[in-house]
Amino acid sequence: MSPKQIVKSFYESDLANDSAVIDSYLHKDCLLHWNSSTGYQVFDYDGLDRFFKNIRVAYHSVRPQISHLLQDENQVTIRYTLFASTIEDPDNEVALANFISIWEVKDNLLYRGYEISQVADDNIESYKSFSEIKV
Repeated sequence: MSPKQIVKSFYESDLANDSAVIDSYLHKDCLLHWNSSTGYQVFDYDGLDRFFKNIRVAYHSVRPQISHLLQDENQVTIRYTLFASTIEDPDNEVALANFISIWEVKDNLLYRGYEISQVADDNIESYKSFSEIKV
């Protein structure tokens, strides 16, 4: 698979239910630098494994709506809105946050990530900016 296909496949995998996703897509030496609404964090492989374990405990499903997916050699940029439904209310899917992530792919695995996110809002123009682009 190309780096672009690897990144797309990772984001479209069943992150809320499949514990094998981490081993299948993340390099053992990976680092994710994440600027979120709560501040800056760096996750290594083990930190991301713990993060996704918490996702699997809290959410019934998570789903990205990808608006942009761009590749430049082994670097891939993805822009998306993350939707989720909780275990308590699996029929109610809500937008959690908007993300832009840049991944370096090494050995066909996600190696270095740089991510920025912000809480999703109900602004219709914002939603349109994510839904009008076709990947």
